[in-house]
Amino acid sequence: MNGTAAALTFVWLGMILAISFLEAPLKFRAPGVTLPIGLGIGRLVFRALNGAEIVLAVGLGVFVAAGQPGAAATIAAGVAPALLLVQLLVVRPRLSRRTARVLGGEQGPRSHAHIAYVIVETAKVAALITAGALLMVASA
Repeated sequence: MNGTAAALTFVWLGMILAISFLEAPLKFRAPGVTLPIGLGIGRLVFRALNGAEIVLAVGLGVFVAAGQPGAAATIAAGVAPALLLVQLLVVRPRLSRRTARVLGGEQGPRSHAHIAYVIVETAKVAALITAGALLMVASA
């Protein structure tokens, strides 16, 4: 059970690293990609990523509960889903409103919510690395 939980954790980590820290910034450097086009793509990609994250978080919770890896691993495995909830319930709505305004033609200063999203995403990466490592130790 703990090995499966660790595997889910590292799959989740890989998705975040690939999308949030690779695809997201690179798409704006592609020829012909304007801010509205990049934001439209980002909206679709992050909606799909967040949906996959929810599935992975639920699976992680189920396998951690079944595997009983110990307090440290359990707490570490609970941090990433908690941070995901912060992103979904607090940060994403602000980003979505800003994206809608830009797609509607409005211009203005950059959103501070984007910085908050990156900070929470970075914390989530650290939580997943920690949880994955502790779950691997628990499965040995």
